[in-house]
Amino acid sequence: MRFRSLVELDAEVVDCRACPRLVAWREEIAVVKRAAFAGETYWARPVPGFGPPDASLAIVGLAPSAHGANRTGRLFTGDPSGDVLFKALHRVGVASQPTSTHIGDGLELRGTRMVSPVRCAPPANKPTPEERETCRSWLAAELALLKPTLKAVVVLGAFGWQALLPVLAEAGWPVPAPRPKFGHGVEAELGDLRLFGCYHVSQRNVQTGRLTLDMVCDVLASATSAAGLN
Repeated sequence: MRFRSLVELDAEVVDCRACPRLVAWREEIAVVKRAAFAGETYWARPVPGFGPPDASLAIVGLAPSAHGANRTGRLFTGDPSGDVLFKALHRVGVASQPTSTHIGDGLELRGTRMVSPVRCAPPANKPTPEERETCRSWLAAELALLKPTLKAVVVLGAFGWQALLPVLAEAGWPVPAPRPKFGHGVEAELGDLRLFGCYHVSQRNVQTGRLTLDMVCDVLASATSAAGLN
């Protein structure tokens, strides 16, 4: 896929219906809502990236959450994962505020773009390998548009790491062989691009103490430095 801008790409993403299981799930969730959001109209479409088109830092997640981004239409917005991530992004100076509740809440990102390998909310937060591959072209197109300014990438979780590396290689970044393995705090140099691994900011990881706010901030501080944002 070739697009002239991220605006053009995002407009195409939100109309995608390529994965029948994901389409059915995202739309079912919008009808069978969580009680706390019973009065809200869910987005229930693929969720585009979020952040400026000239970002030097990318944050790569997994997929939208059923009652978070699938509800609000913005990545990591309206769910516990976002509560942690945006606190960390604000602390390191690239988010205008520490909360992300809904589109129009005033949140802006500085030099940072959030992207997701899978654009629709999957059942049990687990996309299939086939769904990941079907969605791969969107990730490739987004990275191609970001390539002129991109200097660093933070990958949240092993799924995003596995999805991202082949796309980076195809885009021309020198991915070493064997490919670097995911781990929290892992760093890899791919030519002029620095790659950083971070455990996913999932509610389970945070509640069990596997991941803390300070741990996320440490990775983001290194990444923002590599991206020239501090």
